Amino acid sequence: MTELTWGRHYAAVEPTAFRVEYAINPFMDPAVQPDGALAHAQWTEMVRVLRSLGARVDVLPQRDDAPDMVYAMNLGLALPGHGGDRVVLSHMRHPQRRMETGSAAGWFESAGWSTSYVGRDGVGAHLEAGDAFAFGGDLVVGYGPRTEELALKALATDLGLRVRGLRITHPGMYHLDLAFCPLDDRRAMVCPAALDDASAAALLDLVPEPLVLTEEEALSTFCANSVVVGRTVVMPACPPRVRAQLEEWGFEVVLVEVGEFHKGGGSVRCLTNPLDVTVGRELVPVPGGEVVLPG
Repeated sequence: MTELTWGRHYAAVEPTAFRVEYAINPFMDPAVQPDGALAHAQWTEMVRVLRSLGARVDVLPQRDDAPDMVYAMNLGLALPGHGGDRVVLSHMRHPQRRMETGSAAGWFESAGWSTSYVGRDGVGAHLEAGDAFAFGGDLVVGYGPRTEELALKALATDLGLRVRGLRITHPGMYHLDLAFCPLDDRRAMVCPAALDDASAAALLDLVPEPLVLTEEEALSTFCANSVVVGRTVVMPACPPRVRAQLEEWGFEVVLVEVGEFHKGGGSVRCLTNPLDVTVGRELVPVPGGEVVLPG
């Protein structure tokens, strides 16, 4: 099997102002606040582990008025080497998070990235990057709770890629990164319960060797919300059955405790944004773009 060609360079936001100020997903309850010092210690250890595995982690400052900005995966979809280093910035569904995009744009532009949008400031299609993954030569994008179907066409046209849309229907797996985790060029963790029947079938057809997660495994452990560095899977938790399959496939499992961030509805993947998803083995250019929907 061929390892992922990406997953060795991340952006992360230091949690200096992380809190649960509102409820925009089923995990959030303003009456149950994270311990700020413990959250910062957990985030610091996660970054240390990633760097110890050889990954580069660039750190952005958190805005004081953006408590969810720590979930860096949703700042934008970064594609280096795609007509230059470029990022499609997220257009958040919920207005409580939209101020994050301006800070992210400034950071990316100062680092030499070009920026684009499918919508912004409440106008146009909503896109959240936690719904987008490179797999099988295409961009696989979940839509429904956060990303709108309209964004798929805009992405495909803007990037010149084939976009495979998957309809998310589960309220607890509101981003695709809670139900889908590419492992290498043939394998991925997949939770079909997150999707409608046609989308679940399409995703299982797309992944030659899926590690199928139950709804309970995905929701109670956040195990799909993991990152892969080479042959190492950095996870918040790993059910014994899932660990056995990963190790049989030759992966090493490394656990990091990020439970304070689960109170906001995200885990390891949500806290990190890959900056090295290159157009190559994982993404095949399609002139003019194309959208493929299930069914």
